[in-house]
Amino acid sequence: MFKQFTENISGNQFYLLFSLSLFLVFFIVVTILLFKMKKDHVDSMSDMPLHDSLNDTLKSLQS
Repeated sequence: MFKQFTENISGNQFYLLFSLSLFLVFFIVVTILLFKMKKDHVDSMSDMPLHDSLNDTLKSLQS
């Protein structure tokens, strides 16, 4: 099936196939990095917004 697309490539279709392959490569790389990420890192990053707002609240209460 892919061979039929590559045999009849004109100028505009090349950009279409290139953008599709670039998207697929990016999606695969992000998925691999997501699965290799450590759980501790995910937990610490998910707590960041809460800690920032908590620190801001504590600073405003102390002032």
